[in-house]
Amino acid sequence: MSAYESLAPWYDELTADVPYEAYAGFYERLFAENGGEFKLLLDLCCGTGTLALMMAGRGYDMIAADASGEMLMAAREKAFASGAASPLFICQRAGELDLYGTVDAAYSSLDSLSYVPPEELDECFRRLRLFIRPGGLLAFDLRTPEFLRAMDGSVSVDETDGVLCLWRGRFDGALGALRYGMDIFALAEDGLYERSGEEHVEYAHEPEAVRAMLERHGFVNVALRPDGPMAGEGRVHFVCERGN
Repeated sequence: MSAYESLAPWYDELTADVPYEAYAGFYERLFAENGGEFKLLLDLCCGTGTLALMMAGRGYDMIAADASGEMLMAAREKAFASGAASPLFICQRAGELDLYGTVDAAYSSLDSLSYVPPEELDECFRRLRLFIRPGGLLAFDLRTPEFLRAMDGSVSVDETDGVLCLWRGRFDGALGALRYGMDIFALAEDGLYERSGEEHVEYAHEPEAVRAMLERHGFVNVALRPDGPMAGEGRVHFVCERGN
């Protein structure tokens, strides 16, 4: 089973501690630092849409893309329930991004692009250069290779009312990625727990290799920012501009 199918209905409950406000504030600081007008934004790998809806609430026009139909379904339901301005949600893989025009900036949060294999990440950057206006911004964060390798053999549990998730990490040296096996035990209406499972794969992208990809596809002023949200938790933040 693909990642974020069984997990989608429980994702928000299990990630209630994610600092979305910090991410929104960080992106707005980047916009202020770079001047110009940043009105139309792309949230790439938007998940259940929490941050996209937050940015829409701050006055931005939003396009939100994700490869998981289940996560997008949750995002659309959340947008409908909020009654606020809704992003345009599109179901697309990062390496298959295809917009109708350009955006002023694009961001991808919570190491979402770590899920993209190297060859697809390269194509993702090529496409992002097409769909970000000249002078526009791209910001994203990745898990560091050191963090992912250190998770080899790890076991962790996420639990909230009605659901328990058991994660097991194994670093695949040949693939250069951490494989997370996940078992999900969800409380059913009959009082029993139903078990499902899925696998997540995060690739150990070397920062200098990522920088080279970005520069090859026309991004300039590539910076690794130490002030991004959760930067001290095995996470590196990239910020760059789309060249002319």
